[in-house]
Amino acid sequence: MKKTFLTFLCLTIALFVTDRTGGIVMQWVCRHSNDVLSPKLQYVQDGIHEDMVLMGTSRCHHHYVPSIISDSVGITVYNAGVGGSGNIFAHYIMLCHILSRYTPKIICLDVAPTDYNQQRSPFSGTNLYSSLFGRNESADSVYRLAGSYWPYKISHLYRYNVRASSNLWGLLLNRQQDSDKGYIPLPCPEHRLSAPEFEDTDQSIDSLKMEYLKRFIAECRQRKIKLVFVASPKYTLVDNSYYGIFRSIADEYSIPFLDYHTSKRYQTHPELFKDVNHLWDQGARLFSREFSCDLKQIFH
Repeated sequence: MKKTFLTFLCLTIALFVTDRTGGIVMQWVCRHSNDVLSPKLQYVQDGIHEDMVLMGTSRCHHHYVPSIISDSVGITVYNAGVGGSGNIFAHYIMLCHILSRYTPKIICLDVAPTDYNQQRSPFSGTNLYSSLFGRNESADSVYRLAGSYWPYKISHLYRYNVRASSNLWGLLLNRQQDSDKGYIPLPCPEHRLSAPEFEDTDQSIDSLKMEYLKRFIAECRQRKIKLVFVASPKYTLVDNSYYGIFRSIADEYSIPFLDYHTSKRYQTHPELFKDVNHLWDQGARLFSREFSCDLKQIFH
């Protein structure tokens, strides 16, 4: 019995030391990795200071060129969009970490129906931010809902599990060479897209998502941050009801809503798109110029 207990104790200690050592090593890797995401999370945590922050998923990440917007509007801009982040739960985590560092003047949130509708795995995108776990209790509240709070709390190494291979490759390959304040351009596609198809969406409402969307709004209002909703271009056809929920929320809270998707202006230019969801660099630069002009009309 005593031998069994000592064996168990030794294994427990070995696992603890391995976990803590591994966590320290992966923390160092994240700080020095030049993959797509790590430098952005590091900058948001330690150095972000721009007047305007752009937030959202991959459409934000690849559609807004900060240097163009900054030159046009006359303020500093950072693109904090994260590909694969998914919905408002991930955006709220990012917001909490940004506000723990400083308060921007303007936040532009690139919105999509996934920010309010029901999904099979609504918290899947939150694990992209797990390396920041333990630094902000409001952000960590999302992990409590997702069921990953205690695994992250107990295991420091587990926090780096999802992006471990990407972070390690980032020590060897620099994915930030063409970056512009968080924006990373997509290359020109080899083949032009065919005619756009009609896109329908699930309008069912996830009450928890709506709660966090309203928390997002409340945090901005409390700190007197000017919030703007934006629907950046997609190569799909939609009707006016596609963003109906956001229009209602925007009206209720007096939030400007810029819609570049429903208007169909970009759907007549397939040469601007990398795929149905994303503009390539040429399209992003054209869109950023139009977006800048519309922002100036709102705030000047």
